[in-house]
Amino acid sequence: MFPTSIYAELTPNPNTMKFVADRVIFNSKDAVEYKTAAEAKGSSELAGKLFDFPFVKSVFIASNFVTVTKTADLSWDLITFELREFVREFLLKHETAVEKIPEFEVVAEEMKAQEPVEPSEYDDAIRHLLNEYVKPAVESDGGAIDFVSFKEGVVKVQLRGSCSGCPSSTMTLKDGIENLLKTELPEVKSVEAESV
Repeated sequence: MFPTSIYAELTPNPNTMKFVADRVIFNSKDAVEYKTAAEAKGSSELAGKLFDFPFVKSVFIASNFVTVTKTADLSWDLITFELREFVREFLLKHETAVEKIPEFEVVAEEMKAQEPVEPSEYDDAIRHLLNEYVKPAVESDGGAIDFVSFKEGVVKVQLRGSCSGCPSSTMTLKDGIENLLKTELPEVKSVEAESV
């Protein structure tokens, strides 16, 4: 038994709910997003079982939380308790929510490494600003942001979890992240989200 308590937390995305554990459930600096049960197979039993609920569209797992994106046709009032209890019961019996980094994540990382993206002299500064000021806020909303590249004044990032498909993510990207980076690094002209 792994004593665990879970609480549900609303996110800015009306179709996602963040289920926060009082312990580490995925011991990795990264987070993993599953869009289908097939992606979860052999990687995360919890994510795979969450897809058994007909209203679950995606599952995002980070160090101490699980973000579930649902279909728009159901109210959270009808399903939050059931999902919270399901996640809690699973984590009482299992130490971790992710048993193995999924193959599609490994392949994506390998493909990124093979792409001839010329690193810029500003990459480290951009990563530092994102990690210091943006990442904590995005994670508190049940999502993740990853730096992809900086070229010709354009910063490309990838938004995952509750940020993916969130109605307010464009505003966050332009009004928050872009303004921060432009203020700190005048070389930055714009910030764009790259699709996953």
